[in-house]
Amino acid sequence: MRKSGNILEKQSIIMLIVRPKLLFLFFLMISVSAIAQEKSVVEFQRDMNEKFNDPERTPLSKKDLAEFKNLDFFEIDSAFKVKAQFLRTPAEAPFRMQTTTNRKPVYVKYGELYFSIKEKDFKLDVYQNQELISDPEYFNYLFLPFTDLTNGETTYSGGRYLDLRIPEGDSIFINFNKAYNPYCAYNGDYSCPIVPAENNLEIAITAGVKNFK
Repeated sequence: MRKSGNILEKQSIIMLIVRPKLLFLFFLMISVSAIAQEKSVVEFQRDMNEKFNDPERTPLSKKDLAEFKNLDFFEIDSAFKVKAQFLRTPAEAPFRMQTTTNRKPVYVKYGELYFSIKEKDFKLDVYQNQELISDPEYFNYLFLPFTDLTNGETTYSGGRYLDLRIPEGDSIFINFNKAYNPYCAYNGDYSCPIVPAENNLEIAITAGVKNFK
């Protein structure tokens, strides 16, 4: 019995040594992942500011560009990067999406996204532009327009957009920290898709770009 007791004691000692190491590695992995996510958003914000400051690429008028410094963003919040269940909807027919002008680009509802934010469940429809699928750079591009409770207050009244890529499986990450405004928020000369009514979120998405002032 003493020998058995020694074995149990040794196993207990090993577990006492191993557990802290496993916990350390677990939290280290979480920390590294969080840092990588934040870096990705910071790069997104930097790229947007570079684009808006570039006379060849900016949507701003010459007058606004002369006064422009940087876009205003919410603080990066990991609560607004969510893993969504992706449900493909292959039977959907192409349709002409309403825009702020007479232009009506052809889209198809590609799928539905189900996710939770702050213990509340939501659903958004995601779309595919039928003209872009022939472009090698955008063939797997998905368009996610949405409105939320910040619109008309801290964000553009017409809602915001997100760019996604077709997932390989049945899940996809949505990072609202990368939400951006339609060009119409900056310049009325542009034609922008109007967010479908079904893509309204009854929550304040305090992430991504703010309204342009």
